Amino acid sequence: MAEEQPPIYIIKKIVKGGGHHGGAWKVAYADFVTAMMAFFMVLWLLSSSEEVQKSVGGYFSDPEGSGKMIGTTQSGAGGESISIAANDMDKLKDKLEQAMKETPQFQKVKEQVKMIVTGEGLRVELLESDVGTFFESGSPAPTEKATMLLGTLAQEIGKLPNKVFIEGHTDAKPFTGDYGNWELSSDRANTARRVMQMYGVRQDQVAQVRGFSDQSLRVADNPADPSNRRISIIIKYLDAPPAKAKKADEKKDAGHGEHKAEEKKDEHAKPEPAKPAAGH
Repeated sequence: MAEEQPPIYIIKKIVKGGGHHGGAWKVAYADFVTAMMAFFMVLWLLSSSEEVQKSVGGYFSDPEGSGKMIGTTQSGAGGESISIAANDMDKLKDKLEQAMKETPQFQKVKEQVKMIVTGEGLRVELLESDVGTFFESGSPAPTEKATMLLGTLAQEIGKLPNKVFIEGHTDAKPFTGDYGNWELSSDRANTARRVMQMYGVRQDQVAQVRGFSDQSLRVADNPADPSNRRISIIIKYLDAPPAKAKKADEKKDAGHGEHKAEEKKDEHAKPEPAKPAAGH
C-alpha cells in the first residue's frame, strides 16, 4: 500500500499600500520650512526702516557686537532705539522730539523745550515761564507737565548706553532766609533725576547732578528773565564728539575770549547793582 503524500500548501503574501520609503521626505520637508522662514525674514527686512537694516547687517558683519556705531550696545534695548548710533545726536534729537510730540499737552509747552547739539552731547532744556510751568514757584516740587515730559524723555534715554548729566539753573533773583539759589538749583536737578529714574533712566546712567544757581545765565543781559530758570539734561557722547561739534565749541570759546578782552578794558567802570526781586 502506497504511502499518502502530505498536501503541499502555497502561501502568497499580499502587500497592501506603498510600503516604507525611508526618511528622505523628512529632510525635504525641513529644507522647505527653512526656505520659507528665510523668505519671510527677507520680506520683514525689506519692509523695515533703513536703520534696522543697518543694525541687522552690522550684527552679521560683527557678531561679537564690538562695533558701537551700528545701533547701541545696550542689551535689551528694544524698538527703534537700537538703530540710533550712540554718537549720532542729530538722529537722537529727532527721535526725542517725535516722542514728545505724542505726549498730551506738549503743544502748550513746546516753546519752552529746547534741544541743541553741543560739544558735550545733546542738551535738552526745560525753560521756566512767569507762571512756573515745570516747578512750583520757589520750590523743587515738579508740576504735572514736568513729570510728563521728564517721563517721556526718560523712556527713550533709558534705552541708550550714554551717560547723562542733569543741571539745575536759576535766575538772579535772591531769596530771603537760609534757602537760596544754590539749594534751589541743586534740589530741582535732583528732583529731575528722581523722576527720570522712575520712568526708565538706569541707576548707573546718571553720571552727575549739578546745581549752578545763577552762575550760568541763559539770558545774560536780563538776569531776571524766567528762562534763566531751567533744567538741562545732557546726553553725553560715548566717544569723542564729531569734529563739527569741536569747531563749534572753539568758536564759542573764541567769542568768550573777545568778551573777556572787552571786560578788561572797562574793568575800572563801576557796574550798576541789580535790583533784587522776589519769586522763582
